[in-house]
Amino acid sequence: MRRVVIAGMVANGLEWYDFALYGYFVTIIGKLFFPGGNHYVQMLSTYGVFAAGFLMRPLGAIIFGYLGDKFGRKFSLTLSIFMMAILTASIAFLPTYAYIGIWAPILLTLIRLLQGLALAGQFSGSMAFIVEHSPIGRRGIAGSTTILSLCVGMLMGSLSATVFSFFMTQAEFELWGWRVPFVLGLVVAFVGFYIRNHTDESPHYEKAKNEGRLSQTPVREALRGHFVELLRGIGIYLSVTVPFYTLTVFLNDYMISGLGLLFKQAYFISALCMILMIIVAPLSAYISDKIGRKRLLVGTAIAYLIATVPIFLLMNNSSFGYVITAMLLFTVILSCYGGTIPALLVELFPTSIRYTGMALSYNIAAMLGGLTPVIETWLVKETQMNSIVALFIMLCACISLIAFIGYHDRYKEELL
Repeated sequence: MRRVVIAGMVANGLEWYDFALYGYFVTIIGKLFFPGGNHYVQMLSTYGVFAAGFLMRPLGAIIFGYLGDKFGRKFSLTLSIFMMAILTASIAFLPTYAYIGIWAPILLTLIRLLQGLALAGQFSGSMAFIVEHSPIGRRGIAGSTTILSLCVGMLMGSLSATVFSFFMTQAEFELWGWRVPFVLGLVVAFVGFYIRNHTDESPHYEKAKNEGRLSQTPVREALRGHFVELLRGIGIYLSVTVPFYTLTVFLNDYMISGLGLLFKQAYFISALCMILMIIVAPLSAYISDKIGRKRLLVGTAIAYLIATVPIFLLMNNSSFGYVITAMLLFTVILSCYGGTIPALLVELFPTSIRYTGMALSYNIAAMLGGLTPVIETWLVKETQMNSIVALFIMLCACISLIAFIGYHDRYKEELL
């Protein structure tokens, strides 16, 4: 169990490091790949490419979900890891607009599309792989390791950005320093080799395979026989994905261009937020193993409704102290909600189509979440109200609360 959890965490963390680097360097990428025009146009273009990766998530869910339910969790996970390693390194060597013109943003968009395809298989597969190894009463804390490792990966991206911004001049950082962290993403490939050769297949998958209970058409069965569960999973996960990309992408640029913070100040706050998530997410998952997923998640969704507007009003004071306080408060709510989600998604679907069902519900919600920076940038521009972002997050929390209506909590039951 220890080997499975560690391998899953390392793979998940490094893959999210790869994917998240784009978000942390979004301001620089906007200048280099979408030059000219004003900052608003640059950010819409750059966020549009960021969102493009999410458009491939449902397709990736179908492909990797099918492979995971048909040929095993390990096979699907390993393939997605190798894909992500190669694609991330490709960004490091991609010429900018100054050298190849319009081909620079076109190639960047293509890489992001393929990255979205790869990540669609990895995160949901990692949840299933780890939680299916776990006993009743420990599935919440085991599942939270995927969120924990996600945060570690994001933290690694944030720290790499922080370190390079501190030890380089702004000109050096924008010229070549931003590329180095993308090259380091190749480490992910070695983790893929380890998972393939040193971990066991999921016991629930092996049991279903030996008993002949695997679905021959998992996508069709998920859509026909578990459509309500798919919709429920999408609705519940919205309150993870929209706040998460608000925190890690939109607010990164907003702190710099909207509130006037320096690069290193914004990166420092982002790093602190990831550290806080690493602490809070497992604690919330541990509590969910004791009192149930539904009770904790409904309470946290209500916290979004109560606290989000005051948090954004506090942030808009522009003082460094106010900004960091607001960001950390927002992170606590997100962490309490996100830490509990992996176990709930695994418990939502039967083993025969679990990988596919989880991948579809998670990745469709993530696709909507990937559009978050574009939507929020447009909302702020059109309304001239920075707090409009809070209302958007509250809308997602309302949808999640509706999704919980009629949900039977299975935290004390064996996996189907």
